[in-house]
This record gives sequence, C-alpha cells and structure tokens, in this order.
Amino acid sequence: MKHDTSIEMQKYPAADLARNTGELLRAASVAPVTITKHKKDCFVVMSTERYESLTENANPQRAFAVADMPDDLGELLDQGLEELLGDE
Repeated sequence: MKHDTSIEMQKYPAADLARNTGELLRAASVAPVTITKHKKDCFVVMSTERYESLTENANPQRAFAVADMPDDLGELLDQGLEELLGDE
C-alpha cells in the first residue's frame, strides 16, 4: 500500500488482536494499520522504519526568531506583552 490519504488503512478490532496478531504484524510491515475499539480508530501500528522516517526531523522543542514571525502573530505578541506589562 502506498502512503496515500485516499486509501484507507487496514483496520483490526482490538478484541481480535490475540487471534490476528500475525496477520496484523504482516500488514503493519507493509503499511500502517489501524486498531479500533468500539468501532473508533484508537491506535496505529507501523514498522519501526516507517515510524522513524516520519519522526526523524521532528523536534518538539523548536525556536523561531521574532523577525521571522508572520505579521499577524507579531501583532498578537505585541498586544499580549502590552497587556502583561501595562505602562511600564
């Protein structure tokens, strides 16, 4: 399966995991698989290689220069600072 949002992932009910573990792991080695609970998507199982490719450049702690901020966000920041600091 290609990574395409128009293609639905295979789904496995959580209640059937014990019976279908091998099948699920084989499917997850090819493409991400959804685990459902009460017919709602709860988890995604995928290969470590796929996970690492999705997260290798993800850094939850990122810093940005104020100069690079879009104007509308800069205005919001200025307003917030003015409210916080008052007439200091």
